[in-house]
Amino acid sequence: MRWYAFLLYPFTLLYDLVTRLRNWFFDLGWLKSTPSPIPSIVVGNLSVGGTGKTPMVEYLIRMMKKEKKLATLSRGYGRKRKGFLQASSQTSPDEIGDEPFQIYQKYGNEISVFVGEDRAKALNEIASMSDSPEVVILDDAFQHRYVKGDLKILLTTFQRPFFSDFILPMGRLRESRVGAKRADVIIVSKCPEILNAKVKGDYKSRVLDYCRPETPVLFSSIVYGEPVPLVEKMRFSSKIILLTGLANNQPLVEYVGRKYELLKVLSYPDHHDYSEVDLDKVRSFWKQHVSQNAVVLTTEKDAVKVKSKAPKGFLEEIPIFVLPIEVRFSSSGEQALVKLIQQKVFKKNEI
Repeated sequence: MRWYAFLLYPFTLLYDLVTRLRNWFFDLGWLKSTPSPIPSIVVGNLSVGGTGKTPMVEYLIRMMKKEKKLATLSRGYGRKRKGFLQASSQTSPDEIGDEPFQIYQKYGNEISVFVGEDRAKALNEIASMSDSPEVVILDDAFQHRYVKGDLKILLTTFQRPFFSDFILPMGRLRESRVGAKRADVIIVSKCPEILNAKVKGDYKSRVLDYCRPETPVLFSSIVYGEPVPLVEKMRFSSKIILLTGLANNQPLVEYVGRKYELLKVLSYPDHHDYSEVDLDKVRSFWKQHVSQNAVVLTTEKDAVKVKSKAPKGFLEEIPIFVLPIEVRFSSSGEQALVKLIQQKVFKKNEI
């Protein structure tokens, strides 16, 4: 916690009161929560970001896309256009947001990608389509209680679990820790690949202090792939200038530092909208290390923004590589998640 956090305590109390009242109104039915017209999976968190929602959504896509007709729906955080929209080959990150655009680029030939601030209205529009999906994954919709998802997945990171965090602005929680009671499964994300039973047991015990005792608690890790050039024919080098716009880039910085020679880290806020000034800074640092054959390494999410904002010739001049990531579960963890999806989501189509 920041040293001056105690000064923010009155604002935290006020924020906590407002969010508790809102949740209470939903629990009493004074605010209406409508069941999704399409079998749905909610992926979300209690904090303001950095828990790995997009990699989790992509994991679910890979898991189900051969079995079910899928769609994703998010509000499209940071986009410059409002209303309901389906991604197509003509849409840009500015229209739908960087994360939906990333998902469309990777899976757009196999699934449908939608954005819309009013998720309940958007779901009705999707359901009315002649070729409507069988399952919709709702990205970052845990606090969007106007829609009742069939399976609610709550993510919390190993490094900063919700049970040791505090409500905004003292901490990073959007609502009280007891909001975890609404989850059907808690996934502790970004875990070390080797995690002993004692640590898992401690985390599970502390998670269950805030949710229903029967709630499954699963553990997942992030696996990084081999860097991929943003423009073809670029040659990779182990001399890295790391470019990130993440809520928490520390795990990535540590990984790159272990695997490669890390020359410089350029850090920006989550969902940063890269400007020409930012890209000029990237070029400047690259030129400082050009004699070392340095390359720029960035995330899939940041690559979407960089590619859309890059001035003419920038991508051909500077070797930029993208570091793919995937979520990994143990075999038992994956089986438990599959079972939950079959019980709570797939069976809805059979009713």
